[in-house]
Amino acid sequence: MTDIVFELIQQEDRRQHDKIGLIASENHISPAVSSVLSSNLNSKYSEGYPGRRYYEGNQVVDQLEVLAQDRIKKLFGVPYVNVQPYSGSSANTAIYFALLEPEDMIMGLALASGGHLTHGHPRVTFSGKYFKTVQFGLNQEARIDFDQVRALAHEHKPKLIMAGNTAYPFELDFAQFRQIADEVGAWLIADVSHISGLIVAGEHPSPVPHADVIMSTTHKTFRGPRGAMIMVTDRGLARDPKLSTKIDAAIIPGLQGGPHNATTAGIAIAAEEASRPEFKQYARQIRLNATALAEELKAVGFKLVGDGTQTHLLVVDLTSYGPSLGTQVAFALDVAGIYANRNSIPDEPGSPFYPSGLRLGTPLVTTRGFKESEMKIIAHWIKRVADISTKTALPTDKVERQTFLTAFKKEMNFNTELLAIAAEVKTLTQPFPLFQW
Repeated sequence: MTDIVFELIQQEDRRQHDKIGLIASENHISPAVSSVLSSNLNSKYSEGYPGRRYYEGNQVVDQLEVLAQDRIKKLFGVPYVNVQPYSGSSANTAIYFALLEPEDMIMGLALASGGHLTHGHPRVTFSGKYFKTVQFGLNQEARIDFDQVRALAHEHKPKLIMAGNTAYPFELDFAQFRQIADEVGAWLIADVSHISGLIVAGEHPSPVPHADVIMSTTHKTFRGPRGAMIMVTDRGLARDPKLSTKIDAAIIPGLQGGPHNATTAGIAIAAEEASRPEFKQYARQIRLNATALAEELKAVGFKLVGDGTQTHLLVVDLTSYGPSLGTQVAFALDVAGIYANRNSIPDEPGSPFYPSGLRLGTPLVTTRGFKESEMKIIAHWIKRVADISTKTALPTDKVERQTFLTAFKKEMNFNTELLAIAAEVKTLTQPFPLFQW
């Protein structure tokens, strides 16, 4: 008898194949990476590090982890890497654990300006509860306001400055962050989770000459398994020769137990794939696709935060339709066969739960083989969906809002125009496998 779990996995496979994924943090892994994630490596416990485990029988696992480390070090040009973190959030937490004491001051990009929750978002996150935080934002051109960064740094004297993003569509100026960090004696951490694949392919400036520590997830543009890695640069080790030891100790025993060995093997394979010429072509196409999508969205009448993109993602400002409509548009897009995520915009008139923007990314569709011509078609579908799903504004009263959204979702699920677009989307996606070079 077939377990329902396998039936659900088959459903998910069909969903991914028949729809267009525009979530900036998602991608498809290669068949090689996929194959090791279900291997016998999942059956082995290997708490500790190569050559110093707490369990016996790790002769092979040690070789795999060292291989992953060596490939990442060569790929990025760094002297040290830890490939054991389970996720980007836990990796950032480990960095704080290694470098800070409770109540130390950290500085990062505000959530509504494209930063991540772990970059010091106040009150609701670990980074905002256990440390003092100050958040910087954007200027009138929707670029990071380095005058504000410098002024806040000199006023608050942060011990750590986080240079990273999750919904900021432009290149990160690591050199400027370094200069400001040096002025106040702060550690500079680069969170390149979204752009690490672009960095190794030469499509985004590298933080290695500037940052002390670099964190990245191993999926997104890097196109590996779900995990993370922490790198220490020569600059970081020059400041503190024990920095790599502190990072290791922050992971275990500080925050985690045994690493996920199948993920480690997947990271090793993804690192080898990222060294190939084909990977450079793929990363270049990510940016070409993002630019093409941005330009066509503007051509059909959308406003974009910052008026465009320099990376793999872009943020659509939906306030011309009304405030807080990101939730409605994102849901309707999914019905129409295009899945993305609602997102806050600078000076958000709504809230993080009911924001006024939409974040779109091109890593996943680029992995499938989509090019600029498909991006233009997608932009017109997004316009049609937005016009359909924003005819009624979201109520401000909480009770009325829930009632409205329940009725709205029921209506959208049976909307003939959205279902017609979904059929068009399915036709377009059929020639494109989930992964191709």
